Amino acid sequence: MSRQSPAASNGITPLQQMVASCSGAIITSLFVTPLDVVKIRLQAQKNPFPKGKCFVYCNGLMDHICVCDNGNTKAWYKAPSHFNGTLDAFVKIVRQEGTKALWSGLPPTLVMAVPATVIYFTCYDQLCSALRVRMGDHSQEAPLLAGAVARVGSATVISPLELIRTQLQSQKQSYRELTDCIRSAVQSEGWLSLWRGLGPTLLRDVPFSAMYWYNYEKGKSWLCERSHTREPTLTITFVSGAMSGSIASIVTLPFDVVKTRRQLELGELQAKNLSCQVSSSSTFSVMSRIVAQGGFSGLFAGFIPRLIKVAPACAIMISSYEFGKTFFRKHNEERTLRPLQDTNA
Repeated sequence: MSRQSPAASNGITPLQQMVASCSGAIITSLFVTPLDVVKIRLQAQKNPFPKGKCFVYCNGLMDHICVCDNGNTKAWYKAPSHFNGTLDAFVKIVRQEGTKALWSGLPPTLVMAVPATVIYFTCYDQLCSALRVRMGDHSQEAPLLAGAVARVGSATVISPLELIRTQLQSQKQSYRELTDCIRSAVQSEGWLSLWRGLGPTLLRDVPFSAMYWYNYEKGKSWLCERSHTREPTLTITFVSGAMSGSIASIVTLPFDVVKTRRQLELGELQAKNLSCQVSSSSTFSVMSRIVAQGGFSGLFAGFIPRLIKVAPACAIMISSYEFGKTFFRKHNEERTLRPLQDTNA
Protein backbone atom coordinates (compact mmCIF):
# COMPACT_ATOMS: atom_id res chain seq x y z
CA MET A 1 0.00 0.00 0.00
CA SER A 2 2.95 2.37 0.47
CA ARG A 3 3.25 2.78 -3.28
CA GLN A 4 -0.23 4.29 -3.36
CA SER A 5 0.81 7.18 -1.08
CA PRO A 6 0.91 9.68 -3.96
CA ALA A 7 -2.88 9.53 -4.13
CA ALA A 8 -3.06 11.39 -0.84
CA SER A 9 -1.69 14.49 -2.59
CA ASN A 10 -3.46 14.32 -5.96
CA GLY A 11 -1.39 11.44 -7.26
CA ILE A 12 2.14 12.71 -6.55
CA THR A 13 4.60 12.43 -3.68
CA PRO A 14 5.94 15.35 -1.57
CA LEU A 15 9.36 14.87 -3.19
CA GLN A 16 7.81 15.24 -6.65
CA GLN A 17 5.98 18.37 -5.46
CA MET A 18 9.33 19.76 -4.32
CA VAL A 19 10.95 19.03 -7.70
CA ALA A 20 8.00 20.63 -9.54
CA SER A 21 8.14 23.76 -7.37
CA CYS A 22 11.94 23.97 -7.69
CA SER A 23 11.68 23.80 -11.49
CA GLY A 24 8.91 26.40 -11.48
CA ALA A 25 10.98 28.70 -9.26
CA ILE A 26 13.99 28.59 -11.57
CA ILE A 27 11.86 29.14 -14.71
CA THR A 28 10.09 32.10 -13.04
CA SER A 29 13.33 33.76 -11.96
CA LEU A 30 14.81 33.38 -15.46
CA PHE A 31 11.79 35.11 -17.03
CA VAL A 32 11.17 37.85 -14.45
CA THR A 33 14.69 38.87 -13.32
CA PRO A 34 15.58 40.78 -16.54
CA LEU A 35 12.63 43.14 -15.91
CA ASP A 36 13.95 44.01 -12.46
CA VAL A 37 17.57 44.31 -13.61
CA VAL A 38 16.50 46.87 -16.22
CA LYS A 39 14.37 48.71 -13.63
CA ILE A 40 17.33 48.95 -11.21
CA ARG A 41 19.69 50.14 -13.97
CA LEU A 42 17.21 52.87 -14.92
CA GLN A 43 16.90 53.89 -11.25
CA ALA A 44 20.70 54.01 -10.87
CA GLN A 45 20.95 56.19 -13.99
CA LYS A 46 18.38 58.67 -12.68
CA ASN A 47 19.61 58.71 -9.05
CA PRO A 48 23.10 57.12 -8.69
CA PHE A 49 23.36 54.81 -5.68
CA PRO A 50 25.81 56.25 -3.10
CA LYS A 51 28.00 54.19 -0.76
CA GLY A 52 25.87 52.13 1.63
CA LYS A 53 22.64 52.82 -0.27
CA CYS A 54 20.14 49.95 -0.42
CA PHE A 55 17.80 48.95 -3.21
CA VAL A 56 15.21 46.18 -3.65
CA TYR A 57 16.08 43.37 -6.06
CA CYS A 58 13.27 41.00 -7.07
CA ASN A 59 13.89 37.75 -8.92
CA GLY A 60 10.17 37.01 -9.32
CA LEU A 61 10.14 34.75 -6.24
CA MET A 62 10.93 37.11 -3.36
CA ASP A 63 12.32 40.58 -2.65
CA HIS A 64 15.94 40.96 -1.56
CA ILE A 65 17.66 44.00 -0.07
CA CYS A 66 20.94 44.71 -1.83
CA VAL A 67 23.55 47.08 -0.41
CA CYS A 68 25.71 49.09 -2.82
CA ASP A 69 29.32 47.94 -2.74
CA ASN A 70 31.55 50.45 -0.99
CA GLY A 71 33.31 52.41 -3.71
CA ASN A 72 32.99 49.65 -6.29
CA THR A 73 32.30 51.32 -9.63
CA LYS A 74 32.37 47.97 -11.45
CA ALA A 75 29.20 46.67 -9.77
CA TRP A 76 26.60 45.53 -12.31
CA TYR A 77 24.06 48.16 -11.26
CA LYS A 78 26.66 50.96 -11.72
CA ALA A 79 27.74 50.01 -15.24
CA PRO A 80 28.11 53.22 -17.29
CA SER A 81 25.39 53.61 -19.95
CA HIS A 82 22.67 55.99 -21.01
CA PHE A 83 19.21 54.53 -21.54
CA ASN A 84 16.18 56.21 -23.12
CA GLY A 85 13.53 53.98 -21.57
CA THR A 86 12.91 50.31 -20.79
CA LEU A 87 13.13 48.89 -24.34
CA ASP A 88 16.26 50.90 -25.10
CA ALA A 89 17.83 49.61 -21.86
CA PHE A 90 17.11 45.98 -22.84
CA VAL A 91 18.71 46.43 -26.28
CA LYS A 92 21.79 48.34 -25.04
CA ILE A 93 22.49 45.98 -22.13
CA VAL A 94 22.42 42.96 -24.47
CA ARG A 95 24.55 44.68 -27.15
CA GLN A 96 27.14 46.23 -24.83
CA GLU A 97 27.33 43.72 -21.97
CA GLY A 98 25.99 40.48 -23.40
CA THR A 99 22.78 38.56 -22.75
CA LYS A 100 23.99 37.23 -19.37
CA ALA A 101 23.94 40.79 -17.99
CA LEU A 102 20.12 40.62 -17.88
CA TRP A 103 20.46 38.10 -15.04
CA SER A 104 23.08 40.08 -13.08
CA GLY A 105 22.98 39.43 -9.35
CA LEU A 106 20.63 36.46 -9.67
CA PRO A 107 22.66 33.46 -8.37
CA PRO A 108 23.14 34.69 -4.75
CA THR A 109 19.42 35.42 -4.36
CA LEU A 110 18.39 31.98 -5.66
CA VAL A 111 20.20 30.34 -2.72
CA MET A 112 17.31 31.47 -0.51
CA ALA A 113 14.49 32.15 -2.96
CA VAL A 114 14.35 28.60 -4.38
CA PRO A 115 14.26 26.80 -0.97
CA ALA A 116 11.67 29.32 0.28
CA THR A 117 9.48 28.64 -2.76
CA VAL A 118 9.87 24.86 -2.43
CA ILE A 119 8.88 25.00 1.27
CA TYR A 120 5.93 27.29 0.49
CA PHE A 121 4.40 25.35 -2.41
CA THR A 122 4.96 21.90 -0.93
CA CYS A 123 3.51 22.94 2.44
CA TYR A 124 0.53 24.53 0.71
CA ASP A 125 -0.33 21.39 -1.27
CA GLN A 126 0.11 19.08 1.72
CA LEU A 127 -1.93 21.34 4.03
CA CYS A 128 -4.64 21.94 1.46
CA SER A 129 -5.10 18.20 0.82
CA ALA A 130 -5.32 17.51 4.58
CA LEU A 131 -7.69 20.43 5.25
CA ARG A 132 -10.07 19.52 2.41
CA VAL A 133 -10.62 16.14 4.07
CA ARG A 134 -11.08 17.58 7.57
CA MET A 135 -13.19 20.67 6.72
CA GLY A 136 -16.03 18.73 5.11
CA ASP A 137 -18.71 21.16 3.87
CA HIS A 138 -16.28 24.07 4.24
CA SER A 139 -13.54 22.46 2.14
CA GLN A 140 -13.73 25.31 -0.40
CA GLU A 141 -12.11 27.58 2.22
CA ALA A 142 -9.14 25.18 2.63
CA PRO A 143 -6.91 27.10 0.15
CA LEU A 144 -7.43 30.29 2.18
CA LEU A 145 -6.12 28.74 5.39
CA ALA A 146 -3.47 26.54 3.78
CA GLY A 147 -2.04 29.50 1.84
CA ALA A 148 -1.78 31.67 4.95
CA VAL A 149 -0.15 28.96 7.10
CA ALA A 150 2.29 27.90 4.36
CA ARG A 151 3.43 31.51 3.89
CA VAL A 152 3.99 32.00 7.64
CA GLY A 153 6.14 28.87 7.71
CA SER A 154 8.35 29.72 4.70
CA ALA A 155 8.79 33.39 5.71
CA THR A 156 9.75 32.45 9.27
CA VAL A 157 12.39 29.97 8.06
CA ILE A 158 13.95 32.37 5.52
CA SER A 159 13.82 35.67 7.47
CA PRO A 160 17.00 35.12 9.59
CA LEU A 161 18.90 33.93 6.49
CA GLU A 162 17.97 37.09 4.58
CA LEU A 163 19.16 39.21 7.52
CA ILE A 164 22.48 37.33 7.53
CA ARG A 165 22.85 37.68 3.73
CA THR A 166 22.35 41.46 3.93
CA GLN A 167 24.94 41.70 6.70
CA LEU A 168 27.47 39.62 4.76
CA GLN A 169 26.99 41.77 1.68
CA SER A 170 27.04 45.15 3.43
CA GLN A 171 30.01 44.63 5.76
CA LYS A 172 32.08 42.07 3.81
CA GLN A 173 32.50 40.02 6.97
CA SER A 174 33.99 36.56 7.13
CA TYR A 175 31.72 33.80 8.40
CA ARG A 176 33.59 33.80 11.72
CA GLU A 177 33.09 37.54 12.15
CA LEU A 178 29.46 37.14 11.17
CA THR A 179 28.97 34.39 13.78
CA ASP A 180 30.42 36.67 16.46
CA CYS A 181 28.19 39.51 15.29
CA ILE A 182 25.07 37.33 15.42
CA ARG A 183 26.01 35.98 18.85
CA SER A 184 26.51 39.54 20.14
CA ALA A 185 23.16 40.68 18.70
CA VAL A 186 21.35 37.71 20.26
CA GLN A 187 22.96 38.38 23.67
CA SER A 188 22.08 42.08 23.64
CA GLU A 189 18.73 42.06 21.83
CA GLY A 190 17.48 38.46 22.17
CA TRP A 191 16.75 35.70 19.65
CA LEU A 192 13.87 37.69 18.16
CA SER A 193 16.44 40.10 16.70
CA LEU A 194 17.06 37.48 14.00
CA TRP A 195 13.46 37.89 12.84
CA ARG A 196 13.52 41.69 12.75
CA GLY A 197 11.45 42.88 9.82
CA LEU A 198 9.37 39.68 9.77
CA GLY A 199 6.25 41.56 10.97
CA PRO A 200 5.84 43.80 7.89
CA THR A 201 6.69 40.82 5.66
CA LEU A 202 3.92 38.68 7.18
CA LEU A 203 1.51 41.63 7.11
CA ARG A 204 1.89 41.72 3.33
CA ASP A 205 2.58 38.10 2.41
CA VAL A 206 0.01 36.26 4.56
CA PRO A 207 -3.08 38.14 3.24
CA PHE A 208 -1.57 38.01 -0.26
CA SER A 209 -1.07 34.25 -0.04
CA ALA A 210 -4.52 33.56 1.42
CA MET A 211 -6.27 35.62 -1.29
CA TYR A 212 -4.03 34.33 -4.05
CA TRP A 213 -4.67 30.63 -3.43
CA TYR A 214 -8.39 31.06 -2.76
CA ASN A 215 -8.94 33.06 -5.96
CA TYR A 216 -6.60 30.81 -7.94
CA GLU A 217 -8.49 27.61 -7.02
CA LYS A 218 -11.84 29.33 -7.65
CA GLY A 219 -10.70 30.77 -10.97
CA LYS A 220 -9.19 27.46 -12.09
CA SER A 221 -12.42 25.57 -11.31
CA TRP A 222 -14.54 28.18 -13.09
CA LEU A 223 -12.35 28.15 -16.21
CA CYS A 224 -12.36 24.33 -16.26
CA GLU A 225 -16.17 24.35 -16.18
CA ARG A 226 -16.31 26.93 -18.99
CA SER A 227 -13.87 24.88 -21.05
CA HIS A 228 -15.68 21.59 -20.29
CA THR A 229 -12.50 19.94 -19.06
CA ARG A 230 -11.68 18.09 -15.84
CA GLU A 231 -7.93 18.72 -15.95
CA PRO A 232 -6.74 22.36 -16.09
CA THR A 233 -4.66 23.18 -19.17
CA LEU A 234 -1.48 25.28 -19.16
CA THR A 235 -3.53 28.27 -20.39
CA ILE A 236 -6.10 27.88 -17.59
CA THR A 237 -3.45 27.76 -14.87
CA PHE A 238 -1.55 30.69 -16.44
CA VAL A 239 -4.64 32.92 -16.64
CA SER A 240 -5.86 31.91 -13.17
CA GLY A 241 -2.44 32.64 -11.69
CA ALA A 242 -2.17 36.04 -13.38
CA MET A 243 -5.67 37.13 -12.32
CA SER A 244 -5.42 35.94 -8.71
CA GLY A 245 -1.92 37.44 -8.38
CA SER A 246 -3.17 40.78 -9.72
CA ILE A 247 -6.09 40.92 -7.27
CA ALA A 248 -3.94 39.99 -4.28
CA SER A 249 -1.18 42.48 -5.23
CA ILE A 250 -3.66 45.38 -5.52
CA VAL A 251 -5.29 44.66 -2.15
CA THR A 252 -1.98 44.26 -0.29
CA LEU A 253 -0.17 47.17 -2.01
CA PRO A 254 -0.14 49.47 1.09
CA PHE A 255 1.55 46.70 3.11
CA ASP A 256 4.07 46.20 0.29
CA VAL A 257 4.99 49.92 0.41
CA VAL A 258 5.45 49.73 4.21
CA LYS A 259 7.46 46.50 4.01
CA THR A 260 9.79 47.90 1.36
CA ARG A 261 10.39 51.11 3.33
CA ARG A 262 11.09 49.14 6.51
CA GLN A 263 13.43 46.71 4.71
CA LEU A 264 15.43 49.58 3.19
CA GLU A 265 15.75 51.33 6.56
CA LEU A 266 17.03 48.17 8.26
CA GLY A 267 19.40 47.40 5.38
CA GLU A 268 20.97 50.87 5.45
CA LEU A 269 21.40 50.72 9.22
CA GLN A 270 23.22 47.41 8.81
CA ALA A 271 25.39 48.89 6.05
CA LYS A 272 26.43 51.68 8.42
CA ASN A 273 27.06 49.11 11.18
CA LEU A 274 24.45 50.70 13.44
CA SER A 275 22.20 48.85 15.85
CA CYS A 276 18.79 48.19 14.39
CA GLN A 277 17.33 49.34 17.69
CA VAL A 278 17.89 52.85 16.36
CA SER A 279 15.04 52.11 13.96
CA SER A 280 12.51 50.45 16.18
CA SER A 281 9.58 52.11 14.42
CA SER A 282 6.49 49.96 14.18
CA THR A 283 4.63 49.13 11.00
CA PHE A 284 1.91 51.61 11.98
CA SER A 285 4.41 54.45 12.54
CA VAL A 286 6.05 53.77 9.14
CA MET A 287 2.59 53.84 7.54
CA SER A 288 1.79 57.12 9.34
CA ARG A 289 5.05 58.65 8.12
CA ILE A 290 4.30 57.65 4.51
CA VAL A 291 0.81 59.22 4.73
CA ALA A 292 2.24 62.41 6.31
CA GLN A 293 4.84 62.75 3.53
CA GLY A 294 2.73 61.87 0.49
CA GLY A 295 -0.88 61.55 1.59
CA PHE A 296 -2.91 58.34 1.34
CA SER A 297 -1.83 57.99 -2.29
CA GLY A 298 1.68 57.34 -0.93
CA LEU A 299 0.47 53.95 0.32
CA PHE A 300 -0.36 53.02 -3.27
CA ALA A 301 2.91 54.21 -4.80
CA GLY A 302 4.28 51.89 -7.48
CA PHE A 303 0.86 50.42 -8.33
CA ILE A 304 1.57 49.78 -12.02
CA PRO A 305 5.18 48.49 -11.58
CA ARG A 306 4.06 46.06 -8.87
CA LEU A 307 1.20 44.77 -11.03
CA ILE A 308 3.52 44.35 -14.04
CA LYS A 309 5.97 42.41 -11.86
CA VAL A 310 3.59 40.26 -9.80
CA ALA A 311 1.04 39.16 -12.43
CA PRO A 312 3.51 37.46 -14.83
CA ALA A 313 5.58 36.05 -11.95
CA CYS A 314 2.49 34.39 -10.42
CA ALA A 315 1.30 33.16 -13.81
CA ILE A 316 4.66 31.63 -14.80
CA MET A 317 5.30 30.09 -11.38
CA ILE A 318 1.91 28.41 -10.94
CA SER A 319 1.62 27.19 -14.56
CA SER A 320 5.17 25.74 -14.41
CA TYR A 321 4.38 24.11 -11.05
CA GLU A 322 1.08 22.64 -12.28
CA PHE A 323 2.77 21.39 -15.45
CA GLY A 324 5.41 19.64 -13.32
CA LYS A 325 2.74 18.06 -11.12
CA THR A 326 0.80 16.85 -14.16
CA PHE A 327 3.98 15.30 -15.59
CA PHE A 328 4.68 13.39 -12.35
CA ARG A 329 1.04 12.37 -11.96
CA LYS A 330 1.00 10.78 -15.42
CA HIS A 331 4.37 9.17 -14.71
CA ASN A 332 3.00 7.63 -11.48
CA GLU A 333 -0.15 6.41 -13.22
CA GLU A 334 1.92 4.72 -15.92
CA ARG A 335 4.10 3.01 -13.29
CA THR A 336 0.98 1.76 -11.49
CA LEU A 337 -0.69 0.47 -14.68
CA ARG A 338 2.41 -1.20 -16.15
CA PRO A 339 2.46 -4.22 -13.75
CA LEU A 340 -1.28 -4.73 -14.34
CA GLN A 341 -0.81 -4.74 -18.12
CA ASP A 342 2.11 -7.17 -17.82
CA THR A 343 -0.05 -9.48 -15.67
CA ASN A 344 -2.97 -9.38 -18.14
CA ALA A 345 -0.59 -10.06 -21.00
